[in-house]
Amino acid sequence: MTKQLYVIAAVCLWLLSACQSSTYKYEAVYKDLPFDMPRVEAPKFPDRKVNLADFGAVGNGEELCTAAFAKAIDALAEKGGGHLIVPAGVWFTGPIVLKSNIDLHLEKGAVILFSPDVDLYPLVETVFEGLDTRRCQSPVSGRNLENVAITGEGAIDGNGHYWRPLKREKVTEGVWKQTIARGGVYKRPTYWFPYPQTLKGDTISNMNVPQNLKTEEEWQSVRHFLRPVMVSLIECKNVWLQGVIFQNSPAWNLHPLMCENVLIEEVQVRNPSYAQNGDGLDLESCKNALIVNSTFDVGDDGICLKSGKDEDGRRRGRVCENVVVDGCTVFKGHGGFVVGSEMSGGVRNVSVSNCQFLGTDVGLRFKSKRGRGGVVENIWIRNIAMMDIPTEPITFNLYYGGKSAVEVLESGEKVLAKVEPLPVDETTPCFRNIHVKNLVCAGARRALFFNGIPEMPIDGIVLEDIDITSKLGAEFIYSKNISMKNVNIRNTEGEKIVTRYCEGVEE
Repeated sequence: MTKQLYVIAAVCLWLLSACQSSTYKYEAVYKDLPFDMPRVEAPKFPDRKVNLADFGAVGNGEELCTAAFAKAIDALAEKGGGHLIVPAGVWFTGPIVLKSNIDLHLEKGAVILFSPDVDLYPLVETVFEGLDTRRCQSPVSGRNLENVAITGEGAIDGNGHYWRPLKREKVTEGVWKQTIARGGVYKRPTYWFPYPQTLKGDTISNMNVPQNLKTEEEWQSVRHFLRPVMVSLIECKNVWLQGVIFQNSPAWNLHPLMCENVLIEEVQVRNPSYAQNGDGLDLESCKNALIVNSTFDVGDDGICLKSGKDEDGRRRGRVCENVVVDGCTVFKGHGGFVVGSEMSGGVRNVSVSNCQFLGTDVGLRFKSKRGRGGVVENIWIRNIAMMDIPTEPITFNLYYGGKSAVEVLESGEKVLAKVEPLPVDETTPCFRNIHVKNLVCAGARRALFFNGIPEMPIDGIVLEDIDITSKLGAEFIYSKNISMKNVNIRNTEGEKIVTRYCEGVEE
């Protein structure tokens, strides 16, 4: 009898496990995943709701609701968490600081509009462009939280055009005139900055991060330059972004940093195509992340994986790993799916599938430079459709200097000829073991461009079942173990184009 009970118990456990597996929403995404990764689940919240309007907020787009958001979040947190309901209306506010076990839920017709008043955003210690630095506090932020979400059917607008500089060549005459009518200053006649402090910050910065500032007075003197990312979540566990429109960010749009168990589903991320540093998603040093069924239409990279920059990134030592991207669309952007250039902590175990890139500067973009260090490896990409790519469907550039691929093309910069190798050490970046299968690109300038470094060539790239229509063929520099199976590259007349193997290539 005891043996029969053991058998019955075992069967019940198996049935329970099978039922749980079959009800997981994204089970198909995990099928045949080439690396082990736990199922990313949305966090659960107490069945408790409070309404923002009950805390004195007025949704008329004019009255500041900062205090009401803080009171509502505090009230929920004191009770153990729940859902902060943002009803229909335009809720004008300063920065919102989230807490554990809080779901910021925007109902249909709800817009959270952030004030452009820089004085509302104090300087905080954070990370930007992969470096430890200070920036203005993000419009939405949370640090060291567990179970945090932004969900619903509304929109969050960062009023970013009041923060960002603007280049004349990127916009229409109407947008340019409307923007410069606000005043501001100029770095050159075609490069406008909204405040004198913004221009001052630009003159002392390297890749948007000020150098050699020591006193509080010095930091405050360039405060207007220190544009924040719109949503900053640092060291958080169980993060859920669902359904909401995130748009018009001062700098990057979504920036989960050193987070674990991140689910981003069915969101829209929007910035004007001319938005300076207007990335869509920058997933940095995160572990176990699932990005599904979302759209990105932005002014810089669309979906980007990072892990810190140079010495700061290596000291942090946090790999960005176990990431699945599925069913996403990227419209405008410097890259559709991107790794780098801040990858000093490494990136590994990534799956990208069933995505479409419609007019991005580059489709799959891998970028770094000497001095970064870090290893990018074990990336599987499949079932990708692209069209109207002005540069390449797939690019590896180990000489990244801060410009987009289109900007490099338009500047007339030439690819370096023979490059002398340097000693291999912790600052040497490495890209290896990357697989691309079932990719179609209808219309590109050049089919493929792999530009490696001689001391650590791009290594072990597998290209299979790929069809590309382009003006120019593929070009490989300092690359080895490049496997191409059923790779068809044709021009618009259907004629095959020659692949060019340059310096330091090993087939």
